[in-house]
Amino acid sequence: MTTDTDDSWFDPDTTTFGDRVAGARERSGMTQTEMAKRLGVKLKTLKGWEDDQSEPRANKLSMMAGLLNVSLLWLLSGEGEGPDGPAAGDLSPDINEMLTEIRDIRAQLSLSTDRLGRLEKNLRSKLREEAGE
Repeated sequence: MTTDTDDSWFDPDTTTFGDRVAGARERSGMTQTEMAKRLGVKLKTLKGWEDDQSEPRANKLSMMAGLLNVSLLWLLSGEGEGPDGPAAGDLSPDINEMLTEIRDIRAQLSLSTDRLGRLEKNLRSKLREEAGE
């Protein structure tokens, strides 16, 4: 184990995407199983992301940023708003529960926004088809 501080672990020059995902997940107090469930992916998929063997699609990336309370830019590059504040273990169970609920709502909103965008695009396409008849 190294003697570096926690902050150096998130150094954009030394961390990979997978390192940032795993570190932010750990900072948030979530297990891999919990995070995979909240993202709606298999545990194997999340492990692949954390091990830098694969990368998530944009919608899952957006959900992940919401769940982990970090910016998309930080997840992708290590720059921008990353994890901060006390570790989840330092907070009361009530606060942890509220933070978890907030993260879940953010992730659901992200999915709903993506879904709404697809529906609007399909609607515009159908309206154009019908107008051309």
